[in-house]
Amino acid sequence: MAIRVLAPEVAAKIAAGEVVERPASVVKELIENSIDAEATEIKVEVRQGGKRLIRVIDNGFGIPAGDVETALTSRYSTSKLEKVEDLSHIKTLGFRGEALTSIAAVSRLTIVTRAADEEIGTFMRLEGGKILNREGRGCPKGTVVTVENLFYNVPARLKFLRSEATERRYIDFLISRYALAYPEIRFSLLSDGRLTLQTMGSGDLYDVLIEVYGMEVAEQMLEVSGEEEIRVAGYISAPHLHRSSRNHISFFVNRRWVQDRMLSYAVEEAYHTLLPSERHPIVVLNVELSPLMVDVNVHPTKREIKFLKRDDVFVAVQKAVRRTLKEKAPVPSLALRPDLERRRRLVEVGRRRRRRVEMALEVQRTAEVEKIAPLTLPRMGKLPPLRVLGQLAQTYIIAEGPEGMYLIDQHTAHERVLYDKLMAERERVASSSQALLEPLTLELSSNQAAVVEDSMEILKELGFEIEPFGGGTYLVRAVPSMLTESDIAKSILEIIDELKEAGTGKAREEMAVISLVCHSAVKAGKVLSIEEMKELVRQLEETSLPHTCPHGRPTMIHLSQAQLEREFRRR
Repeated sequence: MAIRVLAPEVAAKIAAGEVVERPASVVKELIENSIDAEATEIKVEVRQGGKRLIRVIDNGFGIPAGDVETALTSRYSTSKLEKVEDLSHIKTLGFRGEALTSIAAVSRLTIVTRAADEEIGTFMRLEGGKILNREGRGCPKGTVVTVENLFYNVPARLKFLRSEATERRYIDFLISRYALAYPEIRFSLLSDGRLTLQTMGSGDLYDVLIEVYGMEVAEQMLEVSGEEEIRVAGYISAPHLHRSSRNHISFFVNRRWVQDRMLSYAVEEAYHTLLPSERHPIVVLNVELSPLMVDVNVHPTKREIKFLKRDDVFVAVQKAVRRTLKEKAPVPSLALRPDLERRRRLVEVGRRRRRRVEMALEVQRTAEVEKIAPLTLPRMGKLPPLRVLGQLAQTYIIAEGPEGMYLIDQHTAHERVLYDKLMAERERVASSSQALLEPLTLELSSNQAAVVEDSMEILKELGFEIEPFGGGTYLVRAVPSMLTESDIAKSILEIIDELKEAGTGKAREEMAVISLVCHSAVKAGKVLSIEEMKELVRQLEETSLPHTCPHGRPTMIHLSQAQLEREFRRR
């Protein structure tokens, strides 16, 4: 079969497929152009999930009349690059010069734009990449791009689009990410005539968090800040606030929204032992570093990047998040009475509406807000000084602190104490072990025996001394010191069964540690003396992360003095 050069219109549609995957791709490229044009306000309108219409309006510096046709019809036409060396220090979101041409090739596109130094703007309409009309037109400075009937001429791509609701969710999610990356820009999204997002452009990321996630979530976010060479800044959720998927983990590199597994792994490592299994935090973080240390020219969609020093970036993110969790993670608080919580939120909504109208950065809180303000979660890293009062239900330690009453779960608290102790011993390669007076005999199934053989080195490092004795029989000659007061045989069998589900490598090692401290910790239902409770609280205060156990469960909850006074109607 003869080799032929593809017709220009065919090549354009193929090229467009690399950049324009769905309506959200169009919105992304147009928004990035608006941001690069230094717009302070970006309005997006979509109909039928973007299939029928996408319109992006900005007040940026516009496109000069002489460049409009080139930008829309010539692939790789851009004002952001001149020579190959420029690729090593890209500071703009767009740079390939493909977006407008690719979008125009698979839609009916209209553009109205005026540069600041021009008296009249330019109107141009294209269909399938071909110019149908061009004329001068009066318009304000900036650019309006309208994309209609996306993929009308590529039916194969059109039939693979999802439902209107699904495509609309993609667009909603995308715009909220850019709003988080650029809080100084006023974003609005009108979907089928309904305003679904509007930010103030105040420059305060916290304001955008409220718009995107709501007041209740925003109040439980912790600010991350740093001034290192690789600067990590933004917000992360307190350990008690988590989600079932990673969809709420958002990363920006030099304010470019990216998807990077290494960054996600760094955050999850920072939350290690602070979250329940299969739960994930809410994260909005910007990693700022020299453009010379990152390559954004990896994929046409610019979603993937490469770091020159991946390990350094990993460490910077992991340390910044872990430090914030240690210093600022709050003790979970008992819920407010529903009526008080509703009043507080209504007051806050009213306050934010006034801010949106006035567009001011700071507004005095109303007297009602000031009255309710003491009910916010206390931000603390270490625990406050606590005075033990007694035990509740043979499970919870009752303690008094400077900010109210604390209920401490004696089992999860002891788990955290033992976990930190064991990890410190492992760093010193000095896990304490206790020899048994008589070897303990274990009869294991073939599966259990296989787990023991595969985990023998890990078990030995933890302080176990186990050896085969023929068939499925094993002898236990020594156990970790912390386990000696437990039902040793039962605990070992349960640890083995848990290891069976833990996979291999580091996951199995971590499971062994957590399982050991869980079976060694004081159980619920055990009566403790005042001295024992005081000693446990003292040890908990000395741990690095006293608010959660290694499984991610809370070790305590807090009932503030203000809440108590309101419940007893003293206020």
